[in-house]
Amino acid sequence: MVDISKLDRVIQKTKKIVEKSREELYQLGEAARHEYEHTKQELAEIIEKIKDTIQEVDKLEEEYYQARIHLIEVSRNFNKYGEDEIKEAYDYAHKKQIELLEKREKEKIMRLHRDYLERTLKNLEITIKRSEQLITNIGMALKILCNDLETASAQIGEMQQLQALGLSIIMAQEEERKRVAREIHDGPAQSLANIVMRAEFCLKLMEKNPALLKDELQSLMDLVRRSLQDVRKIIFDLRPMSLDDLGLVPALKRYVEQYTRDNNIYVEITVLGEEYDIPSSLVIAIFRVIQESMTNVRKYANATEVVIKIEYLSDRINVVIRDNGKGFDVEKVLSEKNGVAFGIVGMRERIQLLKGKFEVRSVIGKGTEVIISVPNKKQ
Repeated sequence: MVDISKLDRVIQKTKKIVEKSREELYQLGEAARHEYEHTKQELAEIIEKIKDTIQEVDKLEEEYYQARIHLIEVSRNFNKYGEDEIKEAYDYAHKKQIELLEKREKEKIMRLHRDYLERTLKNLEITIKRSEQLITNIGMALKILCNDLETASAQIGEMQQLQALGLSIIMAQEEERKRVAREIHDGPAQSLANIVMRAEFCLKLMEKNPALLKDELQSLMDLVRRSLQDVRKIIFDLRPMSLDDLGLVPALKRYVEQYTRDNNIYVEITVLGEEYDIPSSLVIAIFRVIQESMTNVRKYANATEVVIKIEYLSDRINVVIRDNGKGFDVEKVLSEKNGVAFGIVGMRERIQLLKGKFEVRSVIGKGTEVIISVPNKKQ
């Protein structure tokens, strides 16, 4: 027999760790975006500087060429020009030669910096995409961990079901840990690679142009600081902060706004009754079921519109998520045990643990409805 109390403590501890890490993932993504914008602006500036320097080099080349011609003419006509004039022509040609070499070296360093910035920009794009993918993937970590095991453990007759659920939690936890570890490794590794590249660039500056080294070192320090922030922010989407701060409906509206922007699917939210405070476990369960339903709409439904209706009653909360997508055969999908089936099963188990009702209705060509009803035990 599984010790439910011990299992619950393990799960609660894991939930705290993952929830703490979600903020770190969010800040990683934000820091990467800020660095991307900063690098993009810096790249545009260096490109303009290179253009100006090229024009200056072209001008100096012409001046140096004319100075050399004049020096040759003066050197060949000793009788016509005096020693002072010859020396002056030589000094002027030498001066232009030095200016030209310095300007060419400056152009070369700026080109190296430009190439570095272009590589950095590409790496940041990869980091941003990976962090966004991780934000989506890591949301699965709490799909089972957020279940209210205290309610389930009170049902002695469901002990075997809880044992199976506990095993699935542990399996999901380990799989998510592997995925999170892989994504964390890939993300911050890019930032560290950028730091190494900038350090190498500093070494080149020490040899080529030490005057620019101070600014580059300052920039490197800023990158290190941002990278430290990146490392602390590699786990988000586990639970939106607005769920705790604002409640279910405001958090859902924020989620829908982002969902609409990302997927070009119109979403309408209708709230019936007066919203009131509900337990955290209930808020999380409702939000996650809606989130999973919206994910299925995005992946499988080919829908253009979704309606979310939330009804606050005195003793329960009803939710309906309806889309105008292509629909599917519910029994067939559940029997196939594919991604949609596992998502539906997870939603159903979550609601059942809260002693609620869960139902999926779908007609091919006419869309899908997800219907849930959960009791609210007022304290």
